[in-house]
Amino acid sequence: MKKTFPLTHPKIKPARLADSIRAEISKYIKRERRKELPEGIDFWDFDCKVGADAASADEQHISAVSKAIGQVLEEGNDTVYVEILVKQATRNKPAKPDKPAKPDKPAEPDKPAEPAEDSEA
Repeated sequence: MKKTFPLTHPKIKPARLADSIRAEISKYIKRERRKELPEGIDFWDFDCKVGADAASADEQHISAVSKAIGQVLEEGNDTVYVEILVKQATRNKPAKPDKPAKPDKPAEPDKPAEPAEDSEA
């Protein structure tokens, strides 16, 4: 999704336009995440850019796109450029050791606990 949204309208306030942009982006992300994953892929990830125009767009994490749209609106721009590209991703899985480590010394047998002394004064 590469789209430039207007932030001006004769009857609609800019803050409501920003809300409608956020709703459209949210619907797009949900639609992309519902798509079937290829074999060996864990989830869909997104490369995002937000700015006043395509040339000034900065990379953002998907969770920061909404806040970035608000910043563009606060700067007084007439448009906001949003670019969201879907990519395949896998989770980082910790490597398992080949063999469990054996202790150097055998474990000592459990010793019975000594009774506590009562001191009555």
